[in-house]
Amino acid sequence: MWGSVVMMLALVPCGALALTASTIEKRVVGLEMTGIVATLELMLLTMAFNRMPLMDLAIALALLSFGGGMVFAHFLERHL
Repeated sequence: MWGSVVMMLALVPCGALALTASTIEKRVVGLEMTGIVATLELMLLTMAFNRMPLMDLAIALALLSFGGGMVFAHFLERHL
């Protein structure tokens, strides 16, 4: 449970980077890192509450976060 609290605090700098970075490339990095940390957060909470069927939600978030970041980067490529 303590690990999930630490990971929740790790979301703050990732979100701040995604929202306030000076360049678009840094914002994409913040977005991808937020997806990774959120996935790890869900995995830790699943293990802390001993609800293993919810691990599927964390795996789906990992796949969708990566795919969404790649689509976002593809559309940013057009404007650079």
